[in-house]
Amino acid sequence: MRLDLVQYRELVTFAQFGAELDKASQALLDRGARLTELLKQGQYKPLSVEEQILIIYAGNRGFLDDFEVSKIQKYEVKLFGYLNKEHPELIKKLRKKMEIDAELDQEISSALKSFNKQFGEEKE
Repeated sequence: MRLDLVQYRELVTFAQFGAELDKASQALLDRGARLTELLKQGQYKPLSVEEQILIIYAGNRGFLDDFEVSKIQKYEVKLFGYLNKEHPELIKKLRKKMEIDAELDQEISSALKSFNKQFGEEKE
């Protein structure tokens, strides 16, 4: 993630000069903006380790790519509510293992796909 953010910052600087960007560069800019947004936490509102892992996983794996940067904070709040309600065992497994093995990776991916479908269908 650190490397992605470094590349993002370099590309932002380059893009400020009005350079035309190819699709890959634009995708990198878009993902970097989302990653930067998801790293923001409210004052006195720290995320649990499990929540941090899940939202960073979502950002790194492209689960946020379909949503506008302005919706990332809302996405986070709704994601944690959804996971606590619909997949509490997933959070317990993550808390217990403190690592993502192949089985847990599949569970997280499946839960995020399900949530993204629901979140994408929501009306403002």
